[in-house]
Order: sequence, then structure tokens, then C-alpha cells
Amino acid sequence: MKKITLIISLIVFIHFEANAQTEFVLEPSQSMIMTGKGPGQDGTINPYFGQDCYAIINNIGKREFSIRVQQAEKIIEEISIDKGESKRVKLLKDYQLYLDPNPEGIAKASVDYEKIKE
Repeated sequence: MKKITLIISLIVFIHFEANAQTEFVLEPSQSMIMTGKGPGQDGTINPYFGQDCYAIINNIGKREFSIRVQQAEKIIEEISIDKGESKRVKLLKDYQLYLDPNPEGIAKASVDYEKIKE
């Protein structure tokens, strides 16, 4: 029985590690925090919370939107993402990632995380 529990736990963990991607619909007036505030406050589950990682943001909608990387209240970087485009952004452990909408209409995004290989 212990072996079965261990195997199921490993499968769930591997599945979680491989599928941390989440899709979002951004309303024109809605900015969303994706990661950086902590469990229960973030829009996504970053499996690398508390350590440096990459965020992979894909524009899966029909409108451009932007992302914002902040450290506390200081904006580090702002990046526009065109429809169909993907961006890979380095997030240091104390950075926050926001998705900012397009004021002209609904935008759609997916967010995933990748470990930084040493």
C-alpha cells in the first residue's frame, strides 16, 4: 500500500511540475498579478516560488497586451506581447509579474514557468 501511495504521489508531482501553465482572459480594465506576492495571492502557481526562474507568457488571444515586472513598487521592465507571440522573462525570486490588459478589448494569455538551469 505504501508503494502505491508513493507512486501516485510521484505521478501527481511530476504532472504538476510539467503542467504549471494557466490560461487567463484579461478584461480591458483588469490588471492581474501572476506571481510574486505568495501562495493564495498570485494568479498562477509558480512551482519555483522563492527562487529565480523564467516566466513564459504566450498571447493566445486576438489583441496585444503587456506584461510588467516589478520589485516591490519599482517597475523593472514593461513588455508588449503581440497576438501569437511568446516571451520568456527572467524573474528573480523577489520580482512580481503582472499581466496588463489592452484597453481596446479582451486579451488572452497563458503563463508557464521554467527552472533556470545552472
